[in-house]
This record gives sequence, C-alpha cells and structure tokens, in this order.
Amino acid sequence: MSHLSDLIFETRIAAESLADFLSGGRLRLGVTGLSRSGKTVFITALAHQLTRALAAENQSHLPVFRALAEGRLRAAHLDPQPDYSVPRFAFEEHLAALTGPERHWPQSTRRISELRVSLEFDSSAWSLRQFGKKTHRLDIDIVDYPGEWLLDLPLLTKSFADWSRETLAAASAQSRAPIAEAWRRETAATDPKSRYSEDTAQKLTKLFTHYLLQAKTERFALSTLPPGRFLMPGDLEGSPALTFAPLMDISGEELPYRSLGREMERRYEAYKNQIVRPFFHDHFARLDRQIVLVDTLAALNSGPAAVRDLETALADVLMAFRTGRSNLLTTMFRPKIDRILFAATKADHLHHTSHDRLEAILRLLTARAINRAEGVGAEIGVIALAGVRATREALVRHDGEQLMAIVGVPLKGERIGDEAFDGKSEGAIFPGDLPQDPKEAFEGDALGLADEEAEYRFLKFRPPLAKIGADQLPLPLPHIRLDRAIEFLIGDRLK
Repeated sequence: MSHLSDLIFETRIAAESLADFLSGGRLRLGVTGLSRSGKTVFITALAHQLTRALAAENQSHLPVFRALAEGRLRAAHLDPQPDYSVPRFAFEEHLAALTGPERHWPQSTRRISELRVSLEFDSSAWSLRQFGKKTHRLDIDIVDYPGEWLLDLPLLTKSFADWSRETLAAASAQSRAPIAEAWRRETAATDPKSRYSEDTAQKLTKLFTHYLLQAKTERFALSTLPPGRFLMPGDLEGSPALTFAPLMDISGEELPYRSLGREMERRYEAYKNQIVRPFFHDHFARLDRQIVLVDTLAALNSGPAAVRDLETALADVLMAFRTGRSNLLTTMFRPKIDRILFAATKADHLHHTSHDRLEAILRLLTARAINRAEGVGAEIGVIALAGVRATREALVRHDGEQLMAIVGVPLKGERIGDEAFDGKSEGAIFPGDLPQDPKEAFEGDALGLADEEAEYRFLKFRPPLAKIGADQLPLPLPHIRLDRAIEFLIGDRLK
C-alpha cells in the first residue's frame, strides 16, 4: 500500500510541475527557521517590501532588487492563496503589530500558513513560456512552517530503536546531561518489555518533553530537538501520537505483544505516518525555493556547545531538502529545490563591522551541508540580514575613546548588569566584536553563560517607528540586506 501511495504522490507532483512549467508563473517559496529566528517578522517585512515597492517614497529601499531598480516592476499586490485548506499567514495582523502606535514584535506562528504575493513585470528577454509577450506575472506562494517540523523529516528513515539510541546518546553529552538527568534516570529504570501502562507512558513523555523545552530556552539555545511537534503540539496535544519517548535496550529482538516498548514503537510509527509524512507530501516536497533563518547570535550567546549543536541541526536541515538544479526535464517531471538561502538574522544587533564575521560564522556552520548540497547542483547562499532593522549605528565617546555602538529602544525588562530598560528610552549598546576567525566560535564547552560572563551582549529592541506614506499607509520599515535575499530567491524568475 505504501508503494501505491508513493506512486500516486509522485504522479500528482509531476502533474502539478508540468502545469507550473507550462504557465511559468508560479514559485513556491518555503520560509522556515529554528526557534526564535524571526520568521514571522521576515515574512511580514518581505511581503510589505514587495507590495509597497512602487510607492514613490520607498523605491530607494531595495537597490539590489534588479527588477525594481531597472524599472521593470509594474505592479505588486496580495492575492488569494491557491490552497484553501491551509491557514492564511496573518499579514495584516502582524503588520499592525509592527507599525501601530504600540509597536511590538508579532506573535510567532506555530503552524503552517501561506500567503500569495503577485508581481507583474516587464521581461528583459523573450520568454518561451509566454511566447514572446513582454509583460509577465509571477505568483509567489510563501509557505511558512516551523523549522522544528523540518528536523522531523529524517525520522522517516529511522526505526524507533535507531531514534531511541541516537536521542539518548545526544542527551548524555556534557551540554545536555544536566537538563536531561530526571528523564534519563526514569528511562534507565523502565523495562521496555514490561506490560504497557498508560501512566508510565505519560510520565516518560512529560519528562522527555520537559527536557526538550529546557534545551530550547535562551540559556541553552540547543537546536536538534526532534520530534518537533512535542514543542508545539497544537490540537494534537495529549494524543497517543504525541505520547511516546525513547527507551533503552530495544534493539536486537522483537518486543513482546502488549509491552510498553511495543506500544511506544507503534506510537512513534504513527507519528511518522500520520504527522510527518503528510507534511512532506502536502507541503514540503512541492517547494521550489527555500530560505532557512538562523538565530546564530543566540547560539553564540550560549556558548560553543550550542554553536556545535546548531551546526548539526543545519546539516540535518540540508539532508531533508530535495536539492538539485532544475533543468527542462526535472522542472517538468520532478520538482527540486534549486536555491536555498541560509540567513543569519538579527544583524541589526551588531555594528556593521561585525556583519561579515557573522556571515563567516554561518558559512562555517553550514559548510558540511553546503558541500553535500552543491555536489548535486543546488545553488546555496549565505547572508547576514535583518528583515526589520530596529537599531541605528553611532560613535559614542567612552573613557576618552570613540566606540562603535548600536542605538535603539530595548524592550522593557532587558538588562545589562544592574541596568534595566523601561521600553521607552533609547540606549547605546556595545554588543562586542565577533571573532575574526570563525573557528573560535566552536572552541570550548561553555554553555548557558550568565550575563556578566558572556562575551557578547545581544539585547532585544522594540521595532522602529514606521514612516507614513502619501497614501497614509505605513511604509516598509528599514532593513539590512533584505533586497539581497529577494534578488537571490526570486530575481532570476523576473528576467
């Protein structure tokens, strides 16, 4: 039956790919990010920049976006999305949060959503798809999904025994062992061959989930934490498909009928088949382009162990993609993600003199995964950006020296040492210089440093004040390199 469903899936994908090829006017852009990477802000800023790009007051804000800079972009607007069963990305709500009187960062989305941005443009060359017509249309379907779901895709090729062994081994590492102690102790005392008990299953699941939630906090900032739905269960909370945990000593022989281990294995397989596989079939496998947002600064703040864990997560991310450069046949019959952009977000938390260093750290983080992907033809980009720039730069005199600082309004409650910010007053922050050699970010075993011990200070700032255009609507907020990201992800489709 699985072979038949796979065949039906491939046939449907091929038919959709052929239709998209013949029309030439659709691109599915996946946007994902690991926890706290700024995904909601990025999508809101991206859609706002595109749909307001032709406003007279905004045309100089995207100089690297060639279709706009060359005067070929004719119109840009939001359209109804094609997938009526998928929740719409709450663009208007998030934009109001960013630009309203009480400006604040929007709530993170915890489910898949979609938004269509339609562009009309003049072609710079004759197009086979449009039979020589000069004016074209490109519908960009932005598919927003949690990065934790992406890290679940490798589970499709792992048995319950394999996953249990790998998860328990990872939890014994120096950076994880203290927060995993209670769960590991209970797991070690549990016999997988004992008769199934729902109380035992619930207890192990709660301890395991608590460990995952602790690992995700800002203090530890760990990234490789599948199953992803344990961290954002939604309507599935309390279901058997989310009530299982790794067990010890379950490989090598068949588990007894009605044993705890047998039931945990069944639930793990249900999680893969009823939650992970439908996401792959219905959404992920249909993407054309992908941007992966990475909160590199959070890992740096938590220490080298968190940086190395992030490296492992990014390698897993790349393994999940169906990479490879599209040509005539692959575009028509086997869609593949042919461009992937890794973006280190929150570049506005650093002075611009450290942006190249932030990008270099991310490039090193992704080196293994990039080499693997480039071997099959995918084009990979790495960039440091801020979808919304919340700070400006200034030279500040301190003890007779001029120091390069960033200036913004820190969120209420943010602290540096004994100083607490009220959420209204500006502050000049010296975040620290990133290392010239990116390899230094991987050295040592420090994790969860206290504020006074940390080498870097990355505070959270309020969004900047939005300017109002002649039409009395908010203009896009300032950004860092968002135009470079736009050009990389869609520029070749607007020629």
